[in-house]
Amino acid sequence: MTGVRMTLDELRTLARAKLRGAGLAPAHAEAVAETMVAGERDGCTSHGIYRLLVAVSSIEKGVVVPDAEPVLSHPAPALVRVDGGGGFAQLAFQTGKPALIEKAKANGVAALALNNVVHFAALWPEVEELAEAGLVALAFTPSHAWVAPSGGAEPVFGTNPIAFGWPRPDGPPFVFDFATSMVARGEIELHRRAGRSVPDDWGVDAEGKPTTDPAAILAGAMRTFGGHKGSALAAMVELLAGPLIGDMTSLESIDWDAGRGGSPLGGELIIAIDPRGFLGDLLPEHQDRAEAMFAAITGQGARLPSARRYTAREVSLVEGVEISTDLYRDVTALKG
Repeated sequence: MTGVRMTLDELRTLARAKLRGAGLAPAHAEAVAETMVAGERDGCTSHGIYRLLVAVSSIEKGVVVPDAEPVLSHPAPALVRVDGGGGFAQLAFQTGKPALIEKAKANGVAALALNNVVHFAALWPEVEELAEAGLVALAFTPSHAWVAPSGGAEPVFGTNPIAFGWPRPDGPPFVFDFATSMVARGEIELHRRAGRSVPDDWGVDAEGKPTTDPAAILAGAMRTFGGHKGSALAAMVELLAGPLIGDMTSLESIDWDAGRGGSPLGGELIIAIDPRGFLGDLLPEHQDRAEAMFAAITGQGARLPSARRYTAREVSLVEGVEISTDLYRDVTALKG
């Protein structure tokens, strides 16, 4: 790839400036920029600085409350809730994270509900941070109704990602984060921007026919992965991070958007489990058993999820990242 090489600090400064230029309050700009830098740092370009265009667009369209103040509450001894007030999810998560960690370690398990937040990013940053604190973590969020259920052609689900984090004693956590759709929506958008076709199983056009045209899929419906299995998982995410925590489903979110084309507004559920609560002094012994499983995977040449991200991170922390010329042009053209 040819483009513009930047250090992570330069990228961070750029992202913060453009978010502030769009009217985002300083605390929000810092939290949101960090998520974008993390995506670019780890080679997840569909969730990297490209998302700056998405975030600024949502601000300009009035989808985001730019100076929202997250409100923390405690509905039950092992539950935490943060009402994001219509702001981006990143600051809401940072507001609730200390209480979630404290309650998980006190009770053995705890859950954090983020309500009324705008979500545009991946979930792995949340579960990775919790795993680094020694907790097993799961996260779920619906989005806009862009994805058809298995056997159908009308959008009902969001891309509805599921993320999982597992702490490891000697090294970064085991983390995975995947959409229940065939691919992240941002990946389709990147193909559209580059003028490239996509596999014909990624989605259907507005008439319900398979297509390799990314623009046609964006105007039609995406598919779930694994047929009925992915469809069932997508429905599970809708329930866990929608009605269970008193927030919107993907269909309700896209109705609320009213054609503005902004990022989804809704909820996120994060569950944290303290392994020491189950195992006590036996924790190291059972951690060793988990490590034996990881060794059985990598010992035959298979790759653990997140390994590619960590490898990319090692490089970008030293060498910085390279942004495509077209994307750099579009990002720097933003106000700020």
